[in-house]
Amino acid sequence: MMKRENFGSQFGAIMAMTGSAVGLGNLWRFPYMVGVYGGAAFVLVYIVVVFLLCLPILNAEMIVGRRSQTNAFGAFKVLAPGTGWKWVGVLMIFTPLVVLSYYSVIGGWSLEYLYKAVSLDFTASAHTRAELDSIFSGFISSVWAPIIGHTVFLGVTALIVVLGVKQGIEKFGKLMMPLLFLLVILIAVRSATLPGAGEGFAYLFKPDFSKITPAVCAAALGQGFFSLSVGFGIMLTYSSYMSRKDSIGRSSLLIAVSDTMFALIASCAIMPAVFAFGLSPEAGPSLLFEVLPFIFSQMPLGGVVSIVFFVALLVAALTSSVSILEVGVAYLVEEKHISRKRAALVIFLGTWLLGILCSLSFGPLSGVKIFGDILFDFLDMFTSNFLMTLGALLIVIFVGWKMGRPDVRDEFTNGGTLSGSGRVFGPMFFVIRYLAPVAILVIMVSNIFA
Repeated sequence: MMKRENFGSQFGAIMAMTGSAVGLGNLWRFPYMVGVYGGAAFVLVYIVVVFLLCLPILNAEMIVGRRSQTNAFGAFKVLAPGTGWKWVGVLMIFTPLVVLSYYSVIGGWSLEYLYKAVSLDFTASAHTRAELDSIFSGFISSVWAPIIGHTVFLGVTALIVVLGVKQGIEKFGKLMMPLLFLLVILIAVRSATLPGAGEGFAYLFKPDFSKITPAVCAAALGQGFFSLSVGFGIMLTYSSYMSRKDSIGRSSLLIAVSDTMFALIASCAIMPAVFAFGLSPEAGPSLLFEVLPFIFSQMPLGGVVSIVFFVALLVAALTSSVSILEVGVAYLVEEKHISRKRAALVIFLGTWLLGILCSLSFGPLSGVKIFGDILFDFLDMFTSNFLMTLGALLIVIFVGWKMGRPDVRDEFTNGGTLSGSGRVFGPMFFVIRYLAPVAILVIMVSNIFA
C-alpha cells in the first residue's frame, strides 16, 4: 500500500488549516451576518462563542484526526471499532459534499465579478445602485454563465487536490494565505480613509446589548462552525496529516485567532465603506455583489480596489473549497482504494451536478421550494444550523465520553511532553465533556423553533 502523505511542516499544516477556516465564511458570510444580526452585538457574541466553544470543539476534532491518522470515516472505525460510531463518519463525509455544491456556486460568482472588475465594468461608467442590483440578479438567475463559473471554480479546486497533500494543498496554503491577509488589509486601509467611515467602525465595535438574543447566539455559533470548519470532517481530515510532534493546542489557537482576525479585518474593509456611502448594512448575502460594486463605482481608485477585492474573494473561496473537497477524496482513496485523480473526479461530478441545481434555483428552478426556501438557501441553512451542529455535538460526545480522558490527554499533550498543553487540558476537557454538548443542544433547539 502507498505510504500515506502528511504535511511537511507545522507551518504548512497551520497555513492549510487556516486556509480552510479563512474563506467565504469570513469575506462573504461574516460581514453580511454582522449586518443582519445587529452589528457589534453579533461580533461580540461571535468572538465569545469562537474561543469558549468552537475552539475546544476544534481541538476535539483535531484529536480524533491525528489520533486515528486516517480519513473522516475511517477515524471512527479505528478509534471505536465494531460500533455504531461509524455513522458519524458517514455524516462527516456527507456534510462537506453538500456544502461544496453550493459553495462552488458562490466561487463561480467571484470569478464572474473578478472578470467584471478587471474589465472595469464598475468604474467605466456611472452605475446606479438599482442598475448594479439588476446586473447581479440578472446574472445569477441566468442559466449558463453561473454554471460555467461554478464548473471552472470546482475544476480548479479539484486540480489542486489532485496534486496531493504536500505539493497541492500545503503549497497552495503557504503561498495564498499571506497574500490573502495582505490584500484584505490593503482594502481595509482604503475603507478607513473614506469620509464617514467612522460610523461603520462604531457599528462594528460599539455593541447594543439589547440586540443579543437567542437568534443572534444561534447564528453566531452556526457562523463559528462554518468559519472554523468544525463539525463536518475538514479539520479531522487535515489534522490526520499532522506530525505527531506538532502541538494540537497551539495549532488550533493560531487557526482560531487568524480566522477571527481575518473576519474582523474583512468587516473593517466592508462596513466603513457601506456607511461612508450611506447604504444599509442589512443587504444580506448579496452584500458583496450588489452593494460593494456600487461603492467601487463611486470611490476614488475604485477600479483598483475592486480588482484587489475580488482577487481576495477568489483566493479565500479556493483555500476553503480545497479543504472541503479533500474530505471526500481522502475517504475514497483510503477506504475504496482508488487513485487520488479518480477520487477527485468522482467528488467533482457529484458536487458539480448538485451545484447546478443550486445555481438554477435562482432562475428556472426558483419556484421549487423546500420549507419555503429555494434549494441554495435551504442547503446553506440546513448545513450551517443542523448538520454542522449535529457533527460538532457527536464529536464532543465521542471525545468527552467514548475515547476516555487518558487517551485524549495523551494526544493533546503529545504523550505528556507539552507542559503548556497539560495546563490547559483540564479546562478544555471540561468544556468538551460538559459545556459544549449542552450549548450545542440549546442552539439546535433554538434553530428548530426560530
